[in-house]
Amino acid sequence: MVVTPHLGANTHEAQVNVAVDVARQIVAFRDGELVEHAVNVPVGDRETMAEQRPFIALAELLGRFCVQLERDNVERVEVVVAGQVARRDPELIARAVLKGLLERVTAEAVNLVNAHLVARDRGVTLVVRTDEAGASGYANLVTVTTQAGEKRKIIAGTAFDGMPRIVRLRDLSIEFVPEGHVLVLSYEDRPGMVGKIGTILGRHGVNIASMHVGRRSKRGSAIVVLLLDDDVPAEVVEEVRKGVEADFARVIRLEP
Repeated sequence: MVVTPHLGANTHEAQVNVAVDVARQIVAFRDGELVEHAVNVPVGDRETMAEQRPFIALAELLGRFCVQLERDNVERVEVVVAGQVARRDPELIARAVLKGLLERVTAEAVNLVNAHLVARDRGVTLVVRTDEAGASGYANLVTVTTQAGEKRKIIAGTAFDGMPRIVRLRDLSIEFVPEGHVLVLSYEDRPGMVGKIGTILGRHGVNIASMHVGRRSKRGSAIVVLLLDDDVPAEVVEEVRKGVEADFARVIRLEP
């Protein structure tokens, strides 16, 4: 860590306030949070920071989520920032996506400062776009599209009252608060499937906090997201997958 002198604090009270502010930012840096007055990160003014902060947290969660959805090496990432938040520079939001995406696939520490460099070293191309009018029914929307060979995955989210929400997953509309341990399943929707999932997880002592379903039509292809109180062993996930004949089953762990 390198610090620079603050030249405007002339009084004792001002110097104390600056020292306290610097100490708080050092703690934030230690905890992996955003440092407001870093000289090598484009954080903007306080108004910009206040507006973007929930979407920076959202963007990191989106990156962390989508890299666990697809096990192949991501080659290209497109970040589209839409709605009111698109009026601001999207650079920090894009960096946060890269941070969440890369921190689980590299031994190197990834932060908002070096995210671009780590992505470049791993051969990941980043494309960033803004669209003030394209939030698709939301005041603000962040959409992340990843490309791994021929495989393309889309995830989108927004923030309500400062809380992140995922509103699109695997090209289906769905809404949930991303946190903790998340089991994602994809299968042909038909009677009895939800009961089977609950029975299997209950037999292994895994409690379901909430369940969310996205689908295009009745008894068609559905995506089911279960927020769980506990982690799920791989063998239990496999049992659930077989029980509902899922074509996709993955546990997403959202803790840093």
